[in-house]
Amino acid sequence: MAPKKPLCLPSLLLPLLTLLLLPQADSRSFVVDRDHDRFLLDGAPFRYVSGSLHYFRVPRVLWADRLFKMRMSGLNAIQFYVPWNYHEPEPGVYNFNGSRDLFAFLREATLANLLVILRPGPYICAEWDMGGIPAWLLRNPKIHLRTSDPDFLAAVDSWFKVLLPKIYPWLYHNGGNIISIQVENEYGSYRACDMNYMRHLAGLFRALLGDKILLFTTDGPEGLKCGSLQGLYTTVDFGPADNMTKTFALLRKYEPHGPLVNSEYYTGWLDYWGQNHSTRSIPAVTKGLENMLKLGASVNMYMFHGGTNFGYWNGADEKGRFLPITTSYDYDAPISESGDPTPKLFAIRNVISKFQEIPLGPLPPPSPKMMLGPLTLQLDGDLLAFLDLLCPQGPIRSILPMTFEAVRQDHGFMLYRTYLIHTVSKPTQFWVPNNGVHDRAYVMVDGVFQGVLERNMKRNLFLTGKMGAKLDVLLENMGRLSFGSNSSDFKGLLEPPILGQTVLTQWLMFPLKIDNLIKRWFPIQLLKSSHPQTPSGPTFYSTVFPIFGSSRDTFLFLPGWTKGQVWINGFNLGRYWTKRGPQQTLYVPRPLLFPRGALNKITLLELENVPPHPQIQFLDRPILNNTLHKTYIYSLSADVQSTSEPMELSGH
Repeated sequence: MAPKKPLCLPSLLLPLLTLLLLPQADSRSFVVDRDHDRFLLDGAPFRYVSGSLHYFRVPRVLWADRLFKMRMSGLNAIQFYVPWNYHEPEPGVYNFNGSRDLFAFLREATLANLLVILRPGPYICAEWDMGGIPAWLLRNPKIHLRTSDPDFLAAVDSWFKVLLPKIYPWLYHNGGNIISIQVENEYGSYRACDMNYMRHLAGLFRALLGDKILLFTTDGPEGLKCGSLQGLYTTVDFGPADNMTKTFALLRKYEPHGPLVNSEYYTGWLDYWGQNHSTRSIPAVTKGLENMLKLGASVNMYMFHGGTNFGYWNGADEKGRFLPITTSYDYDAPISESGDPTPKLFAIRNVISKFQEIPLGPLPPPSPKMMLGPLTLQLDGDLLAFLDLLCPQGPIRSILPMTFEAVRQDHGFMLYRTYLIHTVSKPTQFWVPNNGVHDRAYVMVDGVFQGVLERNMKRNLFLTGKMGAKLDVLLENMGRLSFGSNSSDFKGLLEPPILGQTVLTQWLMFPLKIDNLIKRWFPIQLLKSSHPQTPSGPTFYSTVFPIFGSSRDTFLFLPGWTKGQVWINGFNLGRYWTKRGPQQTLYVPRPLLFPRGALNKITLLELENVPPHPQIQFLDRPILNNTLHKTYIYSLSADVQSTSEPMELSGH
C-alpha cells in the first residue's frame, strides 16, 4: 500500500478561505425598506437595472454570450419567464433537458454576475403559444383557464409542486441568485378578476418557497385593481410613450411605500404578420429610462434581447381579429435577434453609467455573418404523397370534424379528409360557419390545390368535383392566443364545413407528425414521388449544401416563396410568410450549421405557391420590415372591408 502523503497547511486553509470569501446563505437578504422607499440587498440600499431575456428563445450554447453582453451593458439583474408548456408537454411528463434546462441558465446568470427576477406564471403571455399554458388542458373543453376552476387549479398545483421545489435552492437567501418571484402575470388585464385564484397562487408560492422570498405582481396601470393582492408587492409596467408621473402616482395608491418599480419598460415592440416592423426610437427609450432612474426607481427593460420564436412556439393576439406573431422576436431590442449590440444598447449603457458603475472593458463586436447561395431546392413531393409516413398510426374517424385538442395534436398541422357524396358540376361555395377555421385551411380536391380559408377573413372559395372526389383540408395552427381575450383557443375545424347547402360529414382526421419525419429524413433523401407538372399547395422541397470553413450566423431569405415552415438539419427554424411580411428573413444561429465541408440539409414545407425558380439565399443581415402584401380584413358580420389600422399595445 502506498504511504499516505501528509496534508500540507495550504491544502487545509484553501477550503476554509473559500468558505470565508463566499457570501453565506444566512447573511443574504433582499427585502423592501418601506420607510425609505427602497430595496435592501444584504442590508445595503439597492436598486436593480434589469433586462429581459428568454432562455427558450435562444439556443443553449448562446446563453453565456447573451448574458455576458447584458452584464457588460451595465445591468445587475435579468428577468425571465418560465413557460409551463415548454416543460410539461404531456400531463405528468417533465422536460428540463438541453435548451429546457433552466437551472443551467441560472448557473450561466450566476457566472455573468447577474441577479434574477423570476416569472414562473402559470400564465406568462410573452407572445408565447397560449401564454405558456399547456394546450393539453383544452382536452377538457369546459375548463376555465386562469380562474379558481378546480380542474385548472389541480393542474397548476401539480406543476408548481414539481417546479418550485427545484427553484427553492436558487433563492437569494439560500445562496442562489433569485431575488424576487412574480405571481401570475398582468392578471388585471384578464377578464376573470378571480381573486380567489390569485389568493390560491399566493398561498401555494408561500407554502413551497417560504416567507423570505419577495413575491410581487406586475400590471399595466389599468390592471392594478384586479392584478394586485395584499401580501404581494405591487409593480407596474409602461413604455416610453406613457406618462411616467401619472403612472407612478397611480401605483402609489396600491403600494404607498417602498421602491417604485417598472417591471416592463418597453425598449421596442412585437411584430404581427401583415403589419409593419415595430420600433422605438433611441431618444424616447433613453429619456424615459433616465427619468425613472432619477426617481430612484428599479427598472426592468423588456426586452433587452428578444430572440426567436423557433418551431411553432409563437403566440397570437386578438384585437378584433386574429393576429399571429412573427417568428422573429427581435423586438427592436438593445441586443439584436442575432445577439449583436445595437446603437440603442450603447445609448442605454451611457444612461446607466450616470447612476451606477459599468463593468470595465469593451462590449464584444457583432458576430461574423455568412452569405451563401442562391441555392436551388429540389421538389420532394406534395404532402399528401407522404401521408402514411406523416401519420403512421392512421386516421381518426368521426361524423363531424374534431379539434386538434380532441385528438391530442397540440401544434403544427392536421389533415381533414372526406369524399363528395354527389357530383358538384358548377362552382359551389365552400365555407365554414361561425368563423370555424382556426387558423388557416389549405383546400385540395383530388390532390389539386384550390385555395385558402383563414380565420377572421371572408374569402370566397368555390369548388367542383365528381361524386366520390377526395376533399382534403390541411389545417394549420398559427399559434394560440397569448393575450387579448385569452379565451380557450381551440384549433382545427371548429364547425363542419359546408359545400353549397350541404353540411359535409364523415371525416377522416390525420394528426401529422411532420417534425418526427423531418428528423429521420434530414440525413437521407426520400424516394422521389411522382411530381405534379406545376406544384401548388402543400409541398416539400429540400437541398443539401456544404459550408467550407467555419459556420457563421446567417439569415435565410426566401424570395418569391409564399408561406410555410423551414427545417435546417432537422431543427424547426420556424414559419416564413414572405408574401405577407413584414419579416422576410429567418435567423439561422451558427450552431445549427455543420462546418468544414459537411453537408447541411434544408427542408421547406411550402403551403401555397412556389416561385418559378425555387431558390433560397443566406444573407449577412436580416430583413424584418418589408410588408409586401397589404392585408384587407373583412368583418364577419358585414360585407364592408376595412384596411389594417395601427394596433393598441398589448401587455406581456
